[in-house]
Amino acid sequence: MPGRKTMRIAVAGAGPIGRRHLQAIEAVPSCRAAAVVDPAPAGAEAAADYGLPHFPNLERMLEAARPDGVIVATPNATHVPLAIECVRRGVPVLVEKPVADTLDAALALADASEASATPVLVGHHRRHNPIVAKTREIVQSGALGHLVAVSAVWLVRKPADYFQAAWRREPGGGPVLINLIHDIDSLRFIVGDIAAVQAMTSNARRDFAVEDTAAVLLRFANGALGTVTLSDAAAAPWSWELTAGERTSYDFPTTGQDCYVIAGTEASLAVPSLRLWRHDGPADWLSPLTADRLAAEQADPIRAQIAHFADVIRGLAEPLVTARDAARTLEATLAVTRSAATAREIELSL
Repeated sequence: MPGRKTMRIAVAGAGPIGRRHLQAIEAVPSCRAAAVVDPAPAGAEAAADYGLPHFPNLERMLEAARPDGVIVATPNATHVPLAIECVRRGVPVLVEKPVADTLDAALALADASEASATPVLVGHHRRHNPIVAKTREIVQSGALGHLVAVSAVWLVRKPADYFQAAWRREPGGGPVLINLIHDIDSLRFIVGDIAAVQAMTSNARRDFAVEDTAAVLLRFANGALGTVTLSDAAAAPWSWELTAGERTSYDFPTTGQDCYVIAGTEASLAVPSLRLWRHDGPADWLSPLTADRLAAEQADPIRAQIAHFADVIRGLAEPLVTARDAARTLEATLAVTRSAATAREIELSL
């Protein structure tokens, strides 16, 4: 769909993430919201707040509103059926993460998108953050030498009322699938594909059916090894949300700490501060180390994602995260739970 006309984008799902997308659409000059789809009262409320038509289901909206694109921000299990309905009609779609609740469903969406030549963009919004883009640029430039090790930390304390929704206390509603998937995708984007996963999980702090803590080992295809420490029951300053100053559906405080370390044979990088550590002399432990602080511009990644989606709809850009790419992230994330359940390393197939 070439041209520069304003893209009319409908939003399916009127929860906090759907409303965040509506805010972002309003802030992007190349787009405007077309409709809200949600059978719950929140759908009618969001539509009224933004002066938009409201529809109880996607099919009626597609027939009546005829949007240029659709954002699917509904519960995980509905992502693929709704996205495939859009793709079947030739309507480009932005699907919130995770792309699906199973790997088979994710691959079915990838197949449908490719067969119909209708683009699907998956909402791993951190790839649109300039800090993540700059980190990838530094790593891929070879400035760190050969990658050796990666360390990521995601430690937060979620409040008790977060768990009033019953699904957040059940398998699939914990920090692995909801939160770790962001870091898995960022690490794949920055470091490269993941070849194998080994993990342990625990629910000892809350005793819910779902995990509250995980320790993960990653083997990257390029030979680097990684660790991820994850918990939503820890009072701590180290997580992407608390370190990067990124504004999402929640207003997180900023701690000024780092949550990733990417180590290479020639230098290492702390993220998100972008402090690049190198030896002054020969690269050995007896040479003094100094840090240069690199710069990345500040930008709202959700707005940047919407602007990118508009270009995808127009045919001016390929999706930064396709359904098949997102399936690889999903496979690695689901492997964490599989590994913890079986006490063995999981080799990834994609």
